[in-house]
Amino acid sequence: MNLKKANCFPKELSWLSFNERVLQEAADPTNPVVERLRFLGIYSNNMDEFYRVRVADVKRLIYIYLAENDHDNVALTEQLMEDIHAKVLQLTKRFHKIYQQLVKELARYHIFLINGENINQYQADWIKEYFRDHVICHITPIMLDQKVDLIKRLNDTATYFFVRIHRPPKSPLYAIVEMPSQAISRFVVIPPEKSKKNKYIILLDDIIRLHIKDIFKGFVSFNKIETYSFKMTRDAEYSINNEIDESYVEKMSDSMKQRLVAEPVRCLYDSHMPEDMLKALTKRLNFSSYDSVIAGGPYRNFKDFIRFPNIGRSYLENPPLQPIHASAFAAFDTTFDAITHQDILLYYPYHRFSHFTEFIRQAAFDPKVKHIRLNVYRIASRSRIINSLIDAVANGKKVTVVVELKARFDEQANINWSKKMTDAGIKVILGIASLKIHSKLCVVTREEKGQQVLYAHIGTGNFNETTAEIYTDFSFFTRQEGIAREALSVFDLIQYPYSQIRFDHLQVSPINAREKITALVEEEIKAAKQGKSAEITLKINNLVDPLLIKLLYRASQSGVLIRAIVRGMCSLTPGIKGLSENIFIVSIVDRFLEHARVMVFKNKGKPKVFITSADWMTRNMDSRIEVGCPIYDKKLAKLIIDILDLQLKDTVKSRLIDQQQQNRYIKRGNKRKIRSQSATYRYLSDLEGQQLK
Repeated sequence: MNLKKANCFPKELSWLSFNERVLQEAADPTNPVVERLRFLGIYSNNMDEFYRVRVADVKRLIYIYLAENDHDNVALTEQLMEDIHAKVLQLTKRFHKIYQQLVKELARYHIFLINGENINQYQADWIKEYFRDHVICHITPIMLDQKVDLIKRLNDTATYFFVRIHRPPKSPLYAIVEMPSQAISRFVVIPPEKSKKNKYIILLDDIIRLHIKDIFKGFVSFNKIETYSFKMTRDAEYSINNEIDESYVEKMSDSMKQRLVAEPVRCLYDSHMPEDMLKALTKRLNFSSYDSVIAGGPYRNFKDFIRFPNIGRSYLENPPLQPIHASAFAAFDTTFDAITHQDILLYYPYHRFSHFTEFIRQAAFDPKVKHIRLNVYRIASRSRIINSLIDAVANGKKVTVVVELKARFDEQANINWSKKMTDAGIKVILGIASLKIHSKLCVVTREEKGQQVLYAHIGTGNFNETTAEIYTDFSFFTRQEGIAREALSVFDLIQYPYSQIRFDHLQVSPINAREKITALVEEEIKAAKQGKSAEITLKINNLVDPLLIKLLYRASQSGVLIRAIVRGMCSLTPGIKGLSENIFIVSIVDRFLEHARVMVFKNKGKPKVFITSADWMTRNMDSRIEVGCPIYDKKLAKLIIDILDLQLKDTVKSRLIDQQQQNRYIKRGNKRKIRSQSATYRYLSDLEGQQLK
């Protein structure tokens, strides 16, 4: 495995560049202050995942190259790890500076974040009572002795306090206290003493710090207790990642393999923790020189700030979005009549996700419906969709659900849903051992006039009512026989992965997606060489596949104009003369997470438009079941093109992806101000003939 990929920006550093854009949103004074605090939570949650997955992969690669005595790649990978650490430290300093600024800004609106150092007697008494009545019942310390395996005991989603109990002349005792933020809110609002003008919030962390002695009093004699917060992040993989060549893994010893599984990769700690305490902690966590030990402020697990409460005026957070009713559905009595009349394309969260849940609800009791098939990747904790499928079984219909058990960080939830569905009589298929199933498919079989008619849904996002409110995704409904029949064939492929199935309309990974995308790019290259206008427009989450990047470089060199909107990782380097000067890439981070994947090929003036579940990553092309779908209806294709054009014209939330990935905002100059998410909402509202409130 050669890390020297010409003109490819390291994907791990590109991912950090993406998270820096999230941090920019927290710093943006045009965003409401409570939303800015929530962006800090999103940044923190992202960083947790980055270490669990990306940094863990880099650490794993170092061990692999060491085992292979591949000194060149050891040096390159160690340098990458150093670059990651340096960038993270830079972002961490900026993060805490922004947090302090936001605390001050909250105070301007009479909302005060207080701690144990700035409370009055009334607040101290109230906090003491709250601790006694609501907090201590959830705390059971871990007393550290030689028998305790701290790595196994710690949960990497939690914040802990490392406690040193002084008891001279005996040596100190050490203990771990978990902050029970799963049981009670992290943000505790203190009732006003007199005036209701000022409002006070204290973090659960500070409540525990103030009363740490009460936890141990009566059980241990002491004269002093020191308390410092920390958080451990572990490798999220329970098997070797499929991006690492198996031939390397096969040569490794069992003991080496064991080192690569579920070990800690990061420790965040309070910078005031004494050096000897930090050494004692990292020794128990078995940290190596390749792991990240990062000092910070007194608070860990900022991801909880995603749910920071607004206890002030409504303008301190974004006003709720009123989702748009799709007129294509509203004009008919049933969703099946609507889809029979025309193909329908929705764009969440601007359109109502309830159009899809209604499609499933009607299918659950419609006497003509015989079979419902659905594949799911991430399911909402309270899923109306699954409840409707259970109702469908009760109504005598066949229901088949493909559940991806390897959906990262949702494994347990998907296992629980699988059991519930199986108990209800749903046929549950637990994916394919070697391939993750990431497609977003639903096929309903309906009997009409003695014939079986298929109604298909193909989307770019999960069937998840919660994320549909904050992720932008396309949702396509059709009964076109060719597309619907091939969508049904994907379910056959999942059940019988070694069957030979031909797909003429759909791009299906790993069957033909790479081949079809390559052919589409080659057609644009051919047109450019003939002197004709050639263009490719992409909207994807990640662009890191080396072969596709090489193909786009060749297209640029041939004169193809390439415009891309890449939310996350981008290893392609635009703007290099003679290589990528015809490639223009931006990234948009705003109120909603840009999640849709779209491809548009100019095709000599007759655009070919596709939506897909796949990013341009090696795993999505070769190691997952993904589905891309052509949009043949010209009105719907134009809708997608118009939305992409709005995003490419964004002058508010768009950052340029350049050779250094510096996240510079697109310069507006004399252009009018365009915030693409707001503009898209207005565009769709006008298209649906609805007035904005």
